[in-house]
Amino acid sequence: MSEQAAAARQQGGDTGRDEEAVARFVERFASELTEAGMQRMASRVFAALLASDSGALTSAELSERLQISPAAVSGAIRYLVQVSMVRREREPGTRRDRYRLLNELWYETLGNRDNVLTRWEDVLREGTKSLGPDTPAGARVAETVAFFEFMQGELTRMLERWREYRDTELRGGSGSRSGS
Repeated sequence: MSEQAAAARQQGGDTGRDEEAVARFVERFASELTEAGMQRMASRVFAALLASDSGALTSAELSERLQISPAAVSGAIRYLVQVSMVRREREPGTRRDRYRLLNELWYETLGNRDNVLTRWEDVLREGTKSLGPDTPAGARVAETVAFFEFMQGELTRMLERWREYRDTELRGGSGSRSGS
């Protein structure tokens, strides 16, 4: 059994899962996130939180599960909090923080991109004016603004459709996928 799997088993008790398989999943998903541009340690911490039943772990638990230093956990958490993928909670009666995935993680993460796109659009509009809309660079920047405006509208509609789908298909609606 790997050190990661042994640490997960020690912390979580016997869940009936193959902890080796869980550890491989965490590393594989983290690798995919890293390939997509996320920081390596942040990817590993995020994947470990995602794979935990509670969706929340302490720094010590993350360090032990992933066999990384508390400093590495701290840097990863700082990044994940900054990009609104994780929130920090204080354990009642202690000085220890617990790091928890957001309830509607992907919805919130994509929804927060809306604010980023708006800021980018504002700067790019200024750029179009500065460059001159009739110059090749100005036209390229203006097209980028149009693309982001389009994406914002589509993202809003897509997130609305996701909520409808989630509420009907995944949470016991008439088309439930629960297998019952």
